[in-house]
Amino acid sequence: MSIIKQHAKIETNVLLLVLGIFVTVIIGGLVEIVPLFTIKNTIEEVEGVRPYSPLELAGRNIYIREGCYNCHSQMIRPFRDELERYGHYSLAAESMYDHPFQWSSKRTGPDLARVGGKYSNEWHRRHLVNPRDVVPESIMPGYPHLLKTELTFNDAAAHMKTLALVGVPYTAEEEENATADFVAQATPDADHDALLARYPKAVVGDFDGQPEKITEMDALVAFLQVLGTMVDFTKFDPAAADAIR
Repeated sequence: MSIIKQHAKIETNVLLLVLGIFVTVIIGGLVEIVPLFTIKNTIEEVEGVRPYSPLELAGRNIYIREGCYNCHSQMIRPFRDELERYGHYSLAAESMYDHPFQWSSKRTGPDLARVGGKYSNEWHRRHLVNPRDVVPESIMPGYPHLLKTELTFNDAAAHMKTLALVGVPYTAEEEENATADFVAQATPDADHDALLARYPKAVVGDFDGQPEKITEMDALVAFLQVLGTMVDFTKFDPAAADAIR
């Protein structure tokens, strides 16, 4: 009973209540922040993570513009049910070049962190045009306009230069070849050697079923096809990553 009375005193006294909240926030903040000073890096050192190619970058811009993050997250948490459904839990390193990152907090649809390579380009195209063609129970809206809207991305180099200012390691060579790489990735009969040298594991070819032109559908599918494919998890050693940190 005495505890309840003391609690009532705090709740009915504005000064004590504010002071209690302030102390609680300080303690919580210290618990969250102090451990960070005991580690060298919060990002795992893994091989394979690279900046997005110009076409993938354009696709990511479209993904954000269309609000896809409102229903899809890109962060697999280290829980058994998520690992069994989606694959290896997400690493901080996989999002280190994302500005802004697309972790999100809501899943009306499935998590997309490992969607790359899971479905064919045709499947993605059909799904984006009319989701119920491939997933009958889907409540996702269709995006057929992506198939009709041609894309040039003439400011690709400028976009890359801007991202470089915040730490994305685009090179002068990549910026210089931005337009050529953008076109090559979506052109089936192009010479892809230079592109793949700059952007390993990039999926190349026709993404929208219209090889004669590049559309917003090409870019979005190229972005989806690279998600989760950069890190080779058969070579990833969590214990080694923790030791480095």
